[in-house]
Amino acid sequence: MADQTSNGPHLARHAKGPSLEYWVYFTLIFIVSLPAGLVNWLIGLTRPEPNKGMIGRAWDQAQVITPRIFSL
Repeated sequence: MADQTSNGPHLARHAKGPSLEYWVYFTLIFIVSLPAGLVNWLIGLTRPEPNKGMIGRAWDQAQVITPRIFSL
């Protein structure tokens, strides 16, 4: 019978939070997305649907783009 304990599955380590490099990229992308967020917010004022706001839209864009950079 095979010994199942010697090469068992490794337990996952606790995931660390995002690194400093991640936050630097996130901040840069957030700052660059603010003007586009402002334009989208102003356009959204004319629509009856709920509007997230300029900062919310820029934050969402940074949350989408930054992980894509680190997944490459």
